[in-house]
Amino acid sequence: MGSTSDDPPMTSTTNTTNGNATASSPKGTNSSEEQSRKNEEYIPYWNVNVPPHLRTQTCPSYLLNLNPKDLSIISTPDSHYEIESWPTVLSKIRSYRPDLFQRIPSDLRRYHEFCYNIKQQYGSVMNFILSQRLGWEHPIIPKGDEPFECEEDVKILRNDWPYGIDGKIVHLVVWVKFELEAEGEKGDLTEKETKVVGEWVRKKFVVEGGLEEGRVVWFRNWTCLKSVKSVEHFHIMLFDPDKELVDGLTGGDVPLCERVKLSI
Repeated sequence: MGSTSDDPPMTSTTNTTNGNATASSPKGTNSSEEQSRKNEEYIPYWNVNVPPHLRTQTCPSYLLNLNPKDLSIISTPDSHYEIESWPTVLSKIRSYRPDLFQRIPSDLRRYHEFCYNIKQQYGSVMNFILSQRLGWEHPIIPKGDEPFECEEDVKILRNDWPYGIDGKIVHLVVWVKFELEAEGEKGDLTEKETKVVGEWVRKKFVVEGGLEEGRVVWFRNWTCLKSVKSVEHFHIMLFDPDKELVDGLTGGDVPLCERVKLSI
């Protein structure tokens, strides 16, 4: 969720027939990981990372009909997942490959379960974000005539379901009431809009926030990858910022993934 995730499809490494899949490992696993994979390969994908006493004979509704990328990730034991470092995060963003980000397998499972329940209760993830996270109503009308002109047209929150990255990295989502012009088949921001957003990010996080430029990076998912398309938003990654700064920017927001953990 942008908070909820923007998860694009990716070629799967999981073998599946008629919805049945077995645990698999991402590319680049070593021999010991491969052996571990073989030991677990008969576990149905929906039971991977699940304690034996909680495993089920049938697949939960929220894990049915997964796209190839999510199926591959959820079929992977957490122990095989490699947490991504700040240099790796920078490399993916600067090469404009947001499609390569992914969540820790068990976190992705929890994300799907949460979204499934949210849709049952609110009708859609978008309805939940608008009413419960942003406090905005449809139609979304900006107060300012230009992007970032009015502070009330912008809301910064923690990413509710962040990627599997270094714990020192804080992942924020900037939600805005105005449109950001995109172009091309994938929906890249125009050069003009990229400059506008970049200048705002620098002002907000470097000039006012006091962070070094090398500890701040932003990206906007391609339009075709967005899970919440009706509300414009982009992502900010901060490396090892002060908690006081993050709390000040987000109003002390707590991501949903942490709230869910606390409620278990």
